[in-house]
Amino acid sequence: MDIKERALQEHKNWKGKIEIKCRAKVTNADELSVAYTPGVAEPCLAIQKEPSLSFELTRRWNTVAVITDGTAVLGLGDIGPEAGMPVMEGKCALFKEFGDVDAIPLCVRSKDTDEIVKAISLFAGSFGGINLEDISAPRCFEIERKLKEVCDIPVFHDDQHGTAVVVLAGLKNALRLVGKNLETAKVIINGAGSAGTAIGKLLLKAGVKNLILCDKEGAITADKEYTNPAFTELSKITNPERKSGTLADVIVGADVFIGVSGPKLLTAEMIKSMANDPIVFAMANPVPEIYPNEAKEAGARVACSGRSDFPNQINNVLAFPGIFRGALDVRAKDITEDMNIAAAFAIADLISEDELNEEYVIPSPFDKRVCPAIAKAVADKAKELGLSRL
Repeated sequence: MDIKERALQEHKNWKGKIEIKCRAKVTNADELSVAYTPGVAEPCLAIQKEPSLSFELTRRWNTVAVITDGTAVLGLGDIGPEAGMPVMEGKCALFKEFGDVDAIPLCVRSKDTDEIVKAISLFAGSFGGINLEDISAPRCFEIERKLKEVCDIPVFHDDQHGTAVVVLAGLKNALRLVGKNLETAKVIINGAGSAGTAIGKLLLKAGVKNLILCDKEGAITADKEYTNPAFTELSKITNPERKSGTLADVIVGADVFIGVSGPKLLTAEMIKSMANDPIVFAMANPVPEIYPNEAKEAGARVACSGRSDFPNQINNVLAFPGIFRGALDVRAKDITEDMNIAAAFAIADLISEDELNEEYVIPSPFDKRVCPAIAKAVADKAKELGLSRL
């Protein structure tokens, strides 16, 4: 069987990738009276007097809601909330396996931004964090922004920020390998959706000065007017030289290409027009903008993709379990860009100078050092920023 057939068969066998298990024993009348009635009334009354005790007397402290509306599921598009459930269950399984975080999938049958925000805000008191997943742009930006305004727990859109963190980690090491740095590198991002927007903003926050975002129409520039408010915002903070034209036009002389767009949109000729020792992150899935081996043949010094069958896989699972682990451990009120940068640098720093090479600029998701390193960096940054409640 190929991977599609195997996946369908295994999902039939599993009947769900996650389950709930009891931490409290309920095997006799005495245990029942402590775990449930009448004993359970005492923690209820304690929480009524002091709601923050819900983090100490329930599993809330370690539980995250993984939420989608089913409008942008993987590369499948708007397939609906129920159809998104296998992905949300998979995300919950990754939370548990990589970060020991309990996660619950919640698929919302609505495309109304305010309705979704209201629903999530009403049940947020049951969770220690909110992970938004596979929600189409630009609605995902507004949903996250509004939730951050009304929730006192971390709200994190992994398609945006998880991707950005791993890209920054890999880029930091790739630039280190070729003797360049964030501040002076010319970076091109192709694809101005949720991931491209978040990558751009995080790279700017981390020190990149010369960054151009391209959408289907070409370079985003302050010389144009956009109906999309996200593009208007981006046009003001990117493309300092106000270059216009297609990807082929603006990539000339660039040090870095980052693709979160579509298959086969980057050509060998474009790579050859880049600066010396070009770095290529071609992350469209399953077919990248250019395959890593083709990028290397065209002259790329470092080639990364979203695929597991090539070196240097840019995979969100590197980031989000550790980020939430760190945020939950200190009961953080929010996850900020500074915390995301701390996470990215923690990932990058796991690869020593002796280990760093063209095919190893980012650790494997199965490297057991990753989650603890990120969790510590995020927790420390939350304390430094005054966002920790512990």
